[in-house]
Amino acid sequence: MSADTPASPDDDLDPEAVADLQARIDALETEVSDLRTEVDDGGSQKMVIIATKGTLDMAYPPLILASTAAAFGYDVTVFHTFWGLEILHEENSKNLQLSSVGNPNMPVPNAIAALPGMDRMTTRMMRTKIEDNDVASVEELIETSIASGVELQACQMTIDLLGYDEDDFYDGVTTGVGAASAFQDMVDADIQLLV
Repeated sequence: MSADTPASPDDDLDPEAVADLQARIDALETEVSDLRTEVDDGGSQKMVIIATKGTLDMAYPPLILASTAAAFGYDVTVFHTFWGLEILHEENSKNLQLSSVGNPNMPVPNAIAALPGMDRMTTRMMRTKIEDNDVASVEELIETSIASGVELQACQMTIDLLGYDEDDFYDGVTTGVGAASAFQDMVDADIQLLV
């Protein structure tokens, strides 16, 4: 090699180091391929959320978590039981209330919050805040969740207890689900949340 010819970066490479590097690249490519196959073969993770509360402020966490997880490819089920069933009741979900008593984040002292009509006032304040900030309504979140493949389940025992009919719920809600089925879903899930 003459003094005028620039040195090639390959001139200083040790053939053994190149072979080791190529082996590492091959191993990583195989690992990525295996992971892609696992995902393509239904290796998605499963999340189960148990929704037990039916107030306006507690309708949002299970629906937002469910629709977000579904957007990330999770297989999501939300089991609604006791007052959480109100979220799925088509008529009642439009009138969910917010309790101002015992809520430490309310800008109202408990002594005032206990006065008649305060729950209606704080509910109206929250609804206005939701609307002013372009936050989706409960109905919109239910529609989004169902469209995203989230299975929204209604507890059959609670349906019977509250005297509801299967037709009272949004289209796409799975009714007739018992605690044993919900429990089995939880056992099979990677993530379980009680809200």
